Amino acid sequence: MNQANSGPGRVSREQRGNLLLLGLDRAGKRNVFDSAMIADLAQALGEYETRDELRCAVLFAHGEHFTAGLDLLELTPKLAGGGLQYEPGSIDPWGVNKPRRSKPVVVAVQGMCWTAGIELMLNADIAIAADNARFAHLEVLRGIPASGGSTVRFPQAAGWIDAMRYLLTGDEFGAAEALRMRLVNEVAAPEQVLPRAIELAQRVARAAPLAIKATLQSAFLARDAGDDAALATLTPTLLALIRSEDVGEGVMAMLQKREPVFKGC
Repeated sequence: MNQANSGPGRVSREQRGNLLLLGLDRAGKRNVFDSAMIADLAQALGEYETRDELRCAVLFAHGEHFTAGLDLLELTPKLAGGGLQYEPGSIDPWGVNKPRRSKPVVVAVQGMCWTAGIELMLNADIAIAADNARFAHLEVLRGIPASGGSTVRFPQAAGWIDAMRYLLTGDEFGAAEALRMRLVNEVAAPEQVLPRAIELAQRVARAAPLAIKATLQSAFLARDAGDDAALATLTPTLLALIRSEDVGEGVMAMLQKREPVFKGC
């Protein structure tokens, strides 16, 4: 187990084998995002992106709440002045601006998961919610639209009618409703949310990293550029990967009835 924090102290980092655990660390402030926490999470995701030994990240939060959203008192003047700029090597945590991530993220949610929290969750690949999680898109009540991707991803996941019900009213909903709307994969007791997220991340990390990356790239391309653009890349990607060492290892492991050991090459 290896823990370090090279940023401004808003996001904890802990390496567990091939996993990177990233923890939002403003528990006393309900993990509200100020500019420092946005920058620290973007930096942490950039570090994750460049380290080949890390194959899956788990995003969670310290304390009782995932996040109550953005610190509008601190951020509004900066956003009005032209927005936030990410440092070189950082990754946009919400996947709205480039550069975007290419490696998998599992998210564990408890307590408040408002506005920017929902958008972080919708930009992840697997989401586990505690049964005490509470969700709300409050932006329209503050005079702004949801701007972290929810206007695209919420309707894609839940359908237009359910998404607009909450995006346009600011009403709160619980974990059972989030599960019904397919915003999360499953619901667990609060004390089991992070262990369950880590368990699923470990399963992702055991898979072939080149195949995981190609799968994500295809899905992202379909989401961003449409089905035809993604379908056009499937055969070239398959032909490129079929010659990799990992495919040989996967076939041999299947024949020998053992767990494969992938190297990402």
